[in-house]
Amino acid sequence: MVTPEKEKATGTLTLVSTPIGNLGDITARALDVLRSVDAVLAEDTRHSGILLAHFGIRQKLIAYHDHNKERVTPGILGRLLSGENIALVSDAGTPAVSDPGFFITRAAIEAGIPVTVVPGANAILPALVMSGFPTDKFVFEGFLPRKSGELARWIEELASERRTVIYFVSPYQLVKVLRAFAERLPDRTIAVVREITKIHEEIVRGTTRDLLRRYEGERVRGEIVLVVKAGPPAVAGRQSRRGPLDGDGVE
Repeated sequence: MVTPEKEKATGTLTLVSTPIGNLGDITARALDVLRSVDAVLAEDTRHSGILLAHFGIRQKLIAYHDHNKERVTPGILGRLLSGENIALVSDAGTPAVSDPGFFITRAAIEAGIPVTVVPGANAILPALVMSGFPTDKFVFEGFLPRKSGELARWIEELASERRTVIYFVSPYQLVKVLRAFAERLPDRTIAVVREITKIHEEIVRGTTRDLLRRYEGERVRGEIVLVVKAGPPAVAGRQSRRGPLDGDGVE
């Protein structure tokens, strides 16, 4: 007989969203959880330690990042299975999104450990709504590839994309990414959204070649989200080389 999850004598893993810049964006529930759990998993304990100290929270922090997640996870699962409640935070925003927290989240679910979330700040939706691009259909693709060949192929696939697409981009890669876009989709409209909720928040909209001219030669800093507007509708009769019936061999 399978025991219902709520009846298991295990602790809970709580994914706690933290501010992405403005400390005022933390929620009252997030603070309550961070105070009450047995430990907090943090991508960077120094960074998260500053956040907790700001709110007067004295809590045990455990480093949990890409370099130690496989080694640390079994011990964390053991603590959860023994009844401890543990919170997970990333450096900023909602954990487990393009983040090592996904690893422990999936492992906890597979072990039958309850997982819950404290919603809050993230960079994806603010960047989308600030872009002014259509919000009825959109997709988040994480970080763009670093290798030039992969990046080129990725961008070429966007030619027929009918949804708004959102990416995380390193400030060190921004010009390279914009150059690749300008070479393949020079007239596609995009928005570079930088330092959301912070003092130097900035959003610049324009074609890919316009934004390449804007940022080329500039030392770009901060957290960046790139929002790409959907491409134009395909010309009638030219969406595909196939005939009206898929696989009929008619061109």
